[in-house]
Amino acid sequence: MSLSRRSFLALVPVAATSAACGGGGPDPKAPLKLGYFPNITHATALVGVERGLFKQELDAAGVGLETFTFNAGPAAIEALLSGALDATYVGPNPAINAYVKSKGQGVRVIAGAATGGAYFVVKPEVAAAADLRGKKVATPQLGGTQDVALRTWLIGQGFKVDEFGGGDVSVTPQENGRTLEAFRSGELAGAWVPEPWATRLIAEGGGKVLVDERTLWPEGRYTTTVLLVRADSLRARPEVIKALLRGHVAANRWIAAESAAARDLANAAIEKITGKALPPAVIERAWQNLQFTTDPVQAALTKSAEDAAGLGFVRLQGIELGGLFAPELLREVEGAG
Repeated sequence: MSLSRRSFLALVPVAATSAACGGGGPDPKAPLKLGYFPNITHATALVGVERGLFKQELDAAGVGLETFTFNAGPAAIEALLSGALDATYVGPNPAINAYVKSKGQGVRVIAGAATGGAYFVVKPEVAAAADLRGKKVATPQLGGTQDVALRTWLIGQGFKVDEFGGGDVSVTPQENGRTLEAFRSGELAGAWVPEPWATRLIAEGGGKVLVDERTLWPEGRYTTTVLLVRADSLRARPEVIKALLRGHVAANRWIAAESAAARDLANAAIEKITGKALPPAVIERAWQNLQFTTDPVQAALTKSAEDAAGLGFVRLQGIELGGLFAPELLREVEGAG
């Protein structure tokens, strides 16, 4: 089947029709529906699609592939939980939110995709944390991965923050493009953002790095992107999910072997989807700040969940976080490779 890209709105009737027809679960012969973002932190997906690595493995498993791109985690998670997707690439906090929302039953992380690439970029006059008092800073989304990281760090520095932008430092969740404009204008003192936005704040906004998030984690490793699957799809079609995972592993191996070519291919894919490629200097620098890996860095993802709970964004009572992970598939696929 040829690849297609559709908006989430186009997906909703698919899920609604499936639910209305009953059928007792996913159709074992239906194409696998995969979501991802046009962002370099999702380079594994971009490479896997553009090189036909997912399609090759899924064709061998007797099913097709349909792809769908998203701009934010909540939309991808909504599509996944509704049954309109079988799997999606997503950040750790949206994955945690989906797991908690489904009471630990709806989704499983079957692999990591990327680590690193998040920074707290500030104006040059901000020399230390104390200089942030009374200032305004931004994150991509309330309760999202970088939002949780920033709020946790600020509290650790002795500041009070709240979800309404109050406290000693005002945290404003907003779209990354708006953050770049506000940073340039001086409205913001800083922003905790993923690549390529951190590089853009430095190159286009004159910012500097105050915190490299790698310095906050053991061995500098934390979760940036994971491959999340719907539990129903995993139960009903394990061989199809393993085929997807084989394509995922192949994509990361090619990225490791051909880094420059992979970077250029990912940027070309971003241009195909969004109509605009990243400037060469931006993607070259941002690419160096990411590591593409199949390891979901489970300990770091679990800590992120605990931090989100501590901030009141999720409720973990009665939720066993270890159940979010299904590492046996990755061990089988990598062992066979």
